[in-house]
Amino acid sequence: MTKKEAIRYAATVLFAHKGFQDTTMQDICKVTGTAEGTIFYHFKSKEGLLIAILEQAKTRILEEYDAAFTGREFASGLEMMEEAVTFYFHLSGLMEHEFTLLQRQFPHQLAEDNNECRAHLAAIYSCLTDIFERVVRAGQRDGSMGDFPPRETAMILFAMVDGLLRLKTCNLYDAGALFDELIASCRRMLAKPRDGSC
Repeated sequence: MTKKEAIRYAATVLFAHKGFQDTTMQDICKVTGTAEGTIFYHFKSKEGLLIAILEQAKTRILEEYDAAFTGREFASGLEMMEEAVTFYFHLSGLMEHEFTLLQRQFPHQLAEDNNECRAHLAAIYSCLTDIFERVVRAGQRDGSMGDFPPRETAMILFAMVDGLLRLKTCNLYDAGALFDELIASCRRMLAKPRDGSC
């Protein structure tokens, strides 16, 4: 891990669990053993560091998705949906600190005034929604899913899955206990109606 990567990783953990406002540059220096000037050399500002974290998160999400799904075949779009939901929960474990950070309020507050932050957040949520849109389109192609608007349906599917994950992140409910019901609900929502109507 390079010094720049170590700084970004330490900041990700601190921002996710301590908060952006409550994490000082001195906290990051202490954890990484670097001088404050080194952090500013690589990231220019605390906000710049947060933006670099968001940029890296999007890159890693796409890499992990490609590694998990490239070249795989599924019996149906509904099976692909189950794999996508399972992948999302798996990814939230692999990228625990990044997902916790995304669920905090401060990135969204910064995005209100910072166009670069807004663009990175939008790109992350767009690429996550894209994963579920591919599922819906695959299911519509093979006839296992109804003729619903693909993007809007993908956004609803993503919101269901991410909302359940938020309950876990906030220690409000064990998301794993609801996994089977989540899959069943997604199947009911997406399955092509038997009478052929929408």
